[in-house]
Amino acid sequence: MLNSKVKSKELRRVVTASVIGATIEWYDFFLYGVMAGIVFNKLYFPGSDPVVSTMLAYGTFAVGFLSRPLGGVIFGHFGDKIGRKSMLVMTLMIMGVSTFLIGLLPTYAQVGVAAPIMLWLRRVLQGIGWGGRGGRCGTDGVRICAAKGTWFLCEPAAGGACDWAVSGFGCGCLAVLYID
Repeated sequence: MLNSKVKSKELRRVVTASVIGATIEWYDFFLYGVMAGIVFNKLYFPGSDPVVSTMLAYGTFAVGFLSRPLGGVIFGHFGDKIGRKSMLVMTLMIMGVSTFLIGLLPTYAQVGVAAPIMLWLRRVLQGIGWGGRGGRCGTDGVRICAAKGTWFLCEPAAGGACDWAVSGFGCGCLAVLYID
């Protein structure tokens, strides 16, 4: 009896950690995706052509996705060497800190071309963090859930929490109401 209780505790912990990690990551990416075309194109890529500004803003959005494999390679390697738990914490910190630092960025009007470069670097960090967490935690979550015969928990453990993170869209829409 005690053994099954310990196993269910471990399962709960793994699924909870996977859902929290996926929620943080998808929230960051959804929120950025909404803000890229509405706000960031004006603040970081001003120009005479709004289409070019919007394309540049969405280019920084794409950088986050393109840098994901690098995060998977880096944190997959160190996860095997050092430990997956410490790498999970590190990737979540990278995501959170880079998102926080995007919020502190000066605009193009304040620092010129340095603003979009700093935005780009922070998006690369977000992508590396996301790639490091996504592959490892999702795979481990599915592996543990499948081994315990709880297949219905595989979807949230693999990152299905992106449904919850759609709230980033709502927060982005609310933020736009206050931007002139």
